[in-house]
Amino acid sequence: MSKTSLTSQEVKHIAKLADLSLTEVEIEKFREQLSKVVEYIQTLSSVDVKNVKVTGQITGFENVTREDEPAPSLTGKEALSNAKNTDNGFIKVKAIFDEKTE
Repeated sequence: MSKTSLTSQEVKHIAKLADLSLTEVEIEKFREQLSKVVEYIQTLSSVDVKNVKVTGQITGFENVTREDEPAPSLTGKEALSNAKNTDNGFIKVKAIFDEKTE
């Protein structure tokens, strides 16, 4: 297994994807921590699991659900209270498509 070290640019990119603002101190802190996470995942990837039975769950329970009962919900104003941009009662986001496809 090779040792992996993320760059500050990679951490900044991850922070941007998560919509986080980080200081230079935080970038360095998270660079070290995320590098350790990546190394751990690489360790897990090297484990031989070809003889391990696929397991979806271990409890044996099936279809354990509760009754669907109406309950109080958020108002539209409450639901939009943390959105950065809203328009006419909707969350406004940047377009994700550059051109139309048909």
